[in-house]
Formats: sequence, C-alpha cells, structure tokens
Amino acid sequence: MKKIMDKINFAIIAVMASAPAFAVPADTTGLCALVNNLKDVFHYIRLLAFVGAAFMIAGWAWTYISKAGDDKNGVSIEDVKKKGVGLLIGFALLFMVGAVLTFIMSTPGLEGMGCDMSDW
Repeated sequence: MKKIMDKINFAIIAVMASAPAFAVPADTTGLCALVNNLKDVFHYIRLLAFVGAAFMIAGWAWTYISKAGDDKNGVSIEDVKKKGVGLLIGFALLFMVGAVLTFIMSTPGLEGMGCDMSDW
C-alpha cells in the first residue's frame, strides 16, 4: 500500500509541476520598483555568492593538494568523503544563489515579471 501511495503522490506532483498555472496575473509594480532600487545590492550579493563558492572549492582543493604528500598528516579518502559532501552542498547553494540573482537581474527575468526595462 505504501508503494502505491508513493507512486500516486509522485504522479500528482508530476502533474502539478507540468501543468500551467492559471492564476490571475499579479501586480508586480512593487516588485519591479524594489528590484530597480536594490539592483546594486543584488549585484554585490551575486558577486559575493560566486566568489564565496569559488573560495570554498579552492580552499578545499588546496587543503587536499597540500596535505596529499604528507605521510603523517595525509588526507585520506574518508576525510574527502566526510568534508567533501558538505563543501559540495555549500558550493551548490552559493552557486545557485548567484545563478538565481543573475536570472532575476537579467533582461528576460525582469521582463518575464512584467517590469519595464527602459531605465536599465
């Protein structure tokens, strides 16, 4: 019974994700004004997210490379598995924040929200 319910739930979620939303178009003038007023802040947050993601991966790689040849303090594969998964998740989250902000601040993202792009 549990397997059948899981399949039914998966099917319902698939239908909801693939069906178009029939919502009333929202008034996005406030959101457009907010994005327009805070565009410099969004650019800085995007830059910091990408730089943070790069430093996380670079720091992890440098630690692994610098200690790989050391016999007593060598990095084992277990250390890589323990720390690597968390760092990879952190990198993915920071990168996705940067990617979402890049899309929001781009022309298709703002025009898709119904914003006027004439002052950009």
